[in-house]
This record gives sequence, structure tokens and C-alpha cells, in this order.
Amino acid sequence: MTVLVIGEALVDVVTRPGQDPEPHAGGSPFNVAIGLSRLDVPTVLAAQIGGDRHGDGLRWALDDSHVTLAALSPVPDRTSTANATLGEDGSASYEFDLTWDPDGLPDPSAFDAVHVGSLGTALQPGAKLVAGLVTGADALGVPVSYDPNIRLTVEPDPQVWRAVFDAIAPHATILKMSDEDADTLFPGEAPADLARRLAAEHGIVAITCGSQGSLIAAGTAFASVPPADVRVVDTIGAGDSFMAAMLSWCAMYDWPSADELDDTELTDLALYASSAAAITCSRPGADPPWTAELTP
Repeated sequence: MTVLVIGEALVDVVTRPGQDPEPHAGGSPFNVAIGLSRLDVPTVLAAQIGGDRHGDGLRWALDDSHVTLAALSPVPDRTSTANATLGEDGSASYEFDLTWDPDGLPDPSAFDAVHVGSLGTALQPGAKLVAGLVTGADALGVPVSYDPNIRLTVEPDPQVWRAVFDAIAPHATILKMSDEDADTLFPGEAPADLARRLAAEHGIVAITCGSQGSLIAAGTAFASVPPADVRVVDTIGAGDSFMAAMLSWCAMYDWPSADELDDTELTDLALYASSAAAITCSRPGADPPWTAELTP
């Protein structure tokens, strides 16, 4: 059981109120790969990482969490960065400096599942390769998961993100998005209604709603859970930890189809993923939990 994760790996330079900037390993696909591997799912991350000091730090972090790196060429001159500024409530806003132009991607037929998301699906020229791989994986019957994780500071046009969603979502059996993503993609539609509608079309769908908890729908089943009680240090990587835990739960149950899940099972899944996100919120930077910290 090996999952291929594709997309950006970068350094989050985090600025907290009244403190000096502090670097942390990050990038949504990078965080998902770390989270999956820490939950005992063998994981390969396909990413471009520079040969600089920041790149060394990313490679060390992957190795420390037992993630296999499929290094993509060309090797950039410098590792991508995201400047994350934290508000008093721990929420983060981002500005990015990154490159995504791989020459090629791994063959999805060598893996049990594929996860894509965020800038790796939207930033050209690499996004075109990701879309092609997703189509190929679907044709092979390899489960695909997708988290749009929209970053309007990099691509400010919502129509671009909607076009990406329309291209990738039909090939995905597991979708996860935040309520902010949902508002960009489907403005004005209530999260619960959206989750049910997308589940009827795509499979297992989760929408995270911050302090309002999370929703998961699959087929005709539906679950809504409150957020876990936690002292928030920051929210960096919380959604990625939710995504990783959601995928690890699906891996534990051999990638169930949407019609195999009932309300109780979806509630178990939502609580498991929410617990992972809460643990990440309780410590600085994107630092997802290990299996020993998270009991399904």
C-alpha cells in the first residue's frame, strides 16, 4: 500500500505577532505526505526541491518522517518559500515565491492511490502534467484524492481555480476542501448542501469549516462533527493534517467506495480527521500527528 502525493514542497517563513520570522517545512502536498507517512501509510512525494539550505531542510524533514522523495527535475535554483503572517487568532495569510515546472511525473500505475492539490494543480506549466496524471490514474482504477486548497495570492482569478476543479474533480473519488475554498468555487452554496451534492457526483466529500467543525458526505450518508477542543497555537497545516488522516482512514478500510459507508462510519472518519487537525493546531507550524498520538 503506497500513496503517491504530487505537488509543491516549500519553506513556510512564519511571522508571529511581535516575533522574528521563523522557517518551517511546508507546502500542502508536502504536509499531506508527512501526515500520511506518520500515520503508517507508505508515501512517496513527487516534488521539486532546490539544492540550497532550505532544500536540505525539506529533505531532512521527509527522511525524518519516512517519506520517500521522488525528486523532480529540473532542480530549481532556490527552494520555494511561503511567507506566512499569523493573526492574533492563529490564522495565517500567505505570500508565495515558487516554481512548478517539472519535466515529468511518476507513473501512477505503480501506486495504490494518488493525492493532488493546491498550487501543484493550478500553477503552470506543471499543472498540465498533474491533470494528465490524474486522468491516467482514473483510467487505471487508481483512487485519486484532491484538495483544491485555493491560494488567491498566487492565482487571483477564481475562474482559474474553478476550471482546475472542473478538470480534476471528475477523476477524484475523495474530495476535501475548506469552507473558504467552497465559497470561491461555489459562492453562496451552503457547505452541507454542497457536500451532499458533490458526494452524489464524486464519492467521499469533506468540507472543513474551522471553528464550526467539519462535514463529510458519501453517497446518501452524511456526518457533521464539531471541532475538537484544543488551544490553538496556529492553524498552519491543519487542513492538510485533516486530509492526511482522511486518506489514512480510507487506506485502513481498503479505499471504500461511497456507497459502502453509512452515517456512523462517516462520523468516525470525520472525528478521526478532526482530531489530527486539532493536534496540528496545538503546536507551531505544520506538524501533523503520529499514529501513537491518534487512535482511530
